[in-house]
Amino acid sequence: MTLRWGVGLYLLPGLLWAADPEVRKIAELTHPPLTEVSGIARSGYPGVYWVHNDSGDAARIFAIDRTGAPLVPPFQRDALEGKPWPGIAIRDAWNVDWEDLAVANGVIYLAETGNNGNGRRDLGVYLVMEPNPLAVAETRALTFLPVAYPDQDGYPGSQWHFDCEALFVDNGTLYFLTKHRRSGEITGWEAGTALYRLDSRHTDEMNVLTLVSRRADVILPTAADLSPTGDRLAVLTYLALWIFPRPATEDDWLAGTPRVITFDREVIPIAEAITWENDERLLIANEGRGLYEVDVGR
Repeated sequence: MTLRWGVGLYLLPGLLWAADPEVRKIAELTHPPLTEVSGIARSGYPGVYWVHNDSGDAARIFAIDRTGAPLVPPFQRDALEGKPWPGIAIRDAWNVDWEDLAVANGVIYLAETGNNGNGRRDLGVYLVMEPNPLAVAETRALTFLPVAYPDQDGYPGSQWHFDCEALFVDNGTLYFLTKHRRSGEITGWEAGTALYRLDSRHTDEMNVLTLVSRRADVILPTAADLSPTGDRLAVLTYLALWIFPRPATEDDWLAGTPRVITFDREVIPIAEAITWENDERLLIANEGRGLYEVDVGR
């Protein structure tokens, strides 16, 4: 399947969705260290959102509010002496290519799953107990869960379908959505995604993911999040937001008929992060420091 870009349109063979006006920019992430946000998640602390940068940054997370302002612990303010708040450091962790995060039951899951060249053998997920954003300056990773794909035949393999930028949690189980490239071409995109599930939690050996399903018309997923009531899954791509209903049976989240909300790529360039603010509204962050709001109703 060939992907084509159009201004305000999302084009696939046989399909055409007009741009939807429900997407609104509400803030700029002006805090200097937030150079390339690739994950956002609603915190268990009211009014707080966790964000992190993409590959190559220090192992750290930032707490922000809905205006994009950082939430700096009071005891750090004087010590900063005018320097920008560096975020909450996470010890025993490394940001090789963090691509998404999720919060569930007091745990932050950080997806160390970026794999642009499809050659990494050190993919996995960090687990961090959610810190009080106004009470600590650093924390540590509780553990790291190494993961591997059951259908990858080499590093890189014959297919470049093993980059993941979208992670979500459903009833304590982790799920992953892949982003596909043409073999040997880091910027050569292919249509389709695969949904995988983590069924084990080994820390000293590889956890081989379980392939749940595939879907051909979801292109370049960059983030995902389950709604607070657990009845809908939001999947973000560069040009569209897909809202999937909870599957009638089992856990194939890609099986249902989704609602597709499209947006102009020039309005939201490089949309990389999404979270539910409540059961009717989502927040999107992009690598250009924008924070956007999308009302999807019930």
